[in-house]
Amino acid sequence: MKENFQEGTSAAPNGKKKRPPVTIRQMEIDDLAEVFHLGEELFTADRVPNLYRTWDPYEVVSFYLSDSDYCFVAEMDDDIVGFALGTTISKPRSAWKYAHLVWLGVRNDLRRSHVAERLFEHFKETVMEEGARILFVDSEADNETALAFFKKMGFGNPREHIYLSLNLTERRKKPRSDVSPSKKRRAAPPATSPSS
Repeated sequence: MKENFQEGTSAAPNGKKKRPPVTIRQMEIDDLAEVFHLGEELFTADRVPNLYRTWDPYEVVSFYLSDSDYCFVAEMDDDIVGFALGTTISKPRSAWKYAHLVWLGVRNDLRRSHVAERLFEHFKETVMEEGARILFVDSEADNETALAFFKKMGFGNPREHIYLSLNLTERRKKPRSDVSPSKKRRAAPPATSPSS
């Protein structure tokens, strides 16, 4: 399903150039690399240091292979300028189907151009057609831009989640002081062969 929408107008009184049309469409296999590279620019450790999911090529491929019906791109002049990746969840013994928008990203220079809204609405309409009754998103508690965006999209009832992390690299550098020398494992004596 494609959706085409003209951003801006040709007779803009503020002198801004007319933007080319943006098309929202289902992600295709040829889009994987471009979506991954855009996500690499958007989801960096310095911008979202407490991101609990990792953005890597496997993330994009995994969504495409398992949930391609819920993977969409925004395209402008044959360039991917945004994407939405999500899934649906059916729980045993529950008549309800849930949707989870996991990744939503738009090129930085197109923020405030309604591309994110259009991607979100396209995702929402698709999961509603598939019978989803509740849509979940998650964000860092201090990501005010994302929180304002999702509030504008109608989300409410925020729930606080706490994600704990353990830096395993730092643990490896420190010697273990909690193991006493007497409790350290000793090497087993060499095996001897039975004598004849």
